Amino acid sequence: MALYLLYESASGYSLLLAHGLDEIGQNTEAVRSSVLDLNRFGKVVKLVAFNPFESALDALNQCNSVSEGIMTDELRNFLELNLPKVKDSKKAKFSLGVAEPKIGSHISEVTKIPCQSNEFVLELLRGVRLHFDRFIKDLKPGDLEKAQLGLGHSYSRAKVKFNVNRVDNMVIQAIFLLDTLDKDINSFSMRVREWYSWHFPELAKIVNENYLYSKVAKYIEDRSNLSEDNIPGLTDIIGDEDKAKEIVEAAKASMGQELSPIDLINVQQFAQRVMDLSDYRKKLYEYLVTKMNDIAPNLAALIGEVVGARLISHAGSLTNLAKCPSSTLQILGAEKALFRALKTKGNTPKYGLIFHSSFIGRASTRNKGRMARYLANKCSIASRIDCFSDRGSTIFGEKLKEQVEERLDFYDKGVAPRKNIDVMKSAIESSENKDNMEEEEPTGASVKKSKKKKSKSAGAADAEAMVEDKSTSAADGEAEEEPRSEKKKKRKSVDEVKGVDKADVVLSTEDAASAKKKKKKKSKDGAEEELQAEKEIKKKR
Repeated sequence: MALYLLYESASGYSLLLAHGLDEIGQNTEAVRSSVLDLNRFGKVVKLVAFNPFESALDALNQCNSVSEGIMTDELRNFLELNLPKVKDSKKAKFSLGVAEPKIGSHISEVTKIPCQSNEFVLELLRGVRLHFDRFIKDLKPGDLEKAQLGLGHSYSRAKVKFNVNRVDNMVIQAIFLLDTLDKDINSFSMRVREWYSWHFPELAKIVNENYLYSKVAKYIEDRSNLSEDNIPGLTDIIGDEDKAKEIVEAAKASMGQELSPIDLINVQQFAQRVMDLSDYRKKLYEYLVTKMNDIAPNLAALIGEVVGARLISHAGSLTNLAKCPSSTLQILGAEKALFRALKTKGNTPKYGLIFHSSFIGRASTRNKGRMARYLANKCSIASRIDCFSDRGSTIFGEKLKEQVEERLDFYDKGVAPRKNIDVMKSAIESSENKDNMEEEEPTGASVKKSKKKKSKSAGAADAEAMVEDKSTSAADGEAEEEPRSEKKKKRKSVDEVKGVDKADVVLSTEDAASAKKKKKKKSKDGAEEELQAEKEIKKKR
């Protein structure tokens, strides 16, 4: 069976045929020794076809595709054009040797060309790479090296290109520097205490904090010059007037030795350096918080910026952390204990770096392992959301944190937590609502602008109409007075009619009232006559 070799160089694709090889007795050592001799290797391997790249950009695209295991259209056309055609019903009488198994599997899937990648093929390709300039006759000396250098630079530059706001390497460096600063500041502060205690040993017991101790030591300088006038200044530094008075009293009866001015100057300078390092440490922590909110907002909202940064640093990148299963994330940072337990067949560790989270400390002793497992699960989800989502938001991190809080209550008090699917649905709805609100804001602004434009245009039209009215009013003044007088006459006639109607209504109401009064009078007169008639009848009896 014939063996073809696909070699990807910086200048183009090459297809070579390796003939005269005994497939049954393929010896890698023999091939390795024969590769160095061009006379022997040139008889076995011969060039079949060469397809140069069109430009440096084309070479970069082809290199990226090959590194990712993807066959481009150019490579497919090159192989189909120069390799023997394979019928669907028959088996191929040749095979293609490639350096990368990924691209070999992709070629065999798409084109049905059998591919192989083993030590024998790799040794042959190593020989091709060694003597490649001899196979291509048109190549000038130095052209291949220039092409390799240019492609290497462009490939590295393309790999380094990323979103500047989501650079997890900055977080890794910041957390390393933060841990180093903590150690250095602690050791330097102890050195300041030890150095200045030769002069003022009682101060170390009064002021416990390292930063404040350095600040007070720089302010006091020589304890013999300390008096009650310095109490306000000490109070501003310490924040406690009683401690300031205690320092002044201790300085009066101190057991420390006297220091020369040059020694005091060195102590003050070193104390100032420690203070500067402490201030820089605070700024670095603020920088780390802002970077974590940009890179991994959900992970920072769930477990905190420092612990999240340590997890990213230990995994190598946010992508690597997102690829880790929750069981691996749970014991990140406890690899020594894990392998020691596996070697001695003891108990494996329950937690690694996530032990620094407040959730593990709040859980009871029997529930720390459960809590670590549950927290690692949620951290894995948060890191994947941060790594693969286009927009950064803390909605999912806050919801996951609520779930962890509910799980703590469940372990302590027995309160049943919400289901994960319900929490995720609410998080998705809130994120969609937030996106809709962000989309509506620019549309509202454009509507306001259009309204303003319409009002301006309407105002301009009104102004033009007013100008036209003013210009025509002078010429058509008489013509306008006639319709106005006619309107007045019509209004007067209407008012007269209305007045007549009102008068008729008033008269009709007055007639009705007088008629009622007459009826009442008639009824009263009839009643009086009846009473008189009854009285006369009684008298006659």
